[in-house]
Amino acid sequence: MSYFDYTVTAKDGSEVSLSQYAGKVLLIVNTATGCGFTPQYDDLERIYAAYREQGFEVLDFPCNQFANQAPESDEEITQFCTLKFGTEFPQFKKIDVNGETADPLFAALATEKPFVGFGKGIKNKALETFSKANNKKYGDKAYIRWNFTKFLVNREGKLVARFEPTASMDEVEAAIKELL
Repeated sequence: MSYFDYTVTAKDGSEVSLSQYAGKVLLIVNTATGCGFTPQYDDLERIYAAYREQGFEVLDFPCNQFANQAPESDEEITQFCTLKFGTEFPQFKKIDVNGETADPLFAALATEKPFVGFGKGIKNKALETFSKANNKKYGDKAYIRWNFTKFLVNREGKLVARFEPTASMDEVEAAIKELL
């Protein structure tokens, strides 16, 4: 199955088929406005602007399941991202990425490429401890460990990489360039 076969929900509640992105490289990311990783919006927009004309898209899915870091409405989130970070990439309706109400797209992505760790270092170990406590309530449906987890899908609709929020954005960009 191709990830272009999935349907997601736009901010206005309408259904959006990912088939409209067929043939493009996608970076699918769950985001939040009040997270320590929120400045990654700058990098996401920079990368989007640099490679959009080559067939690259960032698909942004706000999520409030991590320490209540995206409590705003969809419209408020869009205004925040547009005004503070100048984002122009597609942003969809706020979703759940964990638990019984997890969006099927994210459940599938995370099942195919499960969490393997945040990396080394004191900050990463602290995040791992904090995320375990936060996600304990989702049990075996804790698919995503934190905000700004990124999934890279190639032009054929196949998942090629998962990047935790602690991954270097240079590493993410290099992987995108390789697929373009």
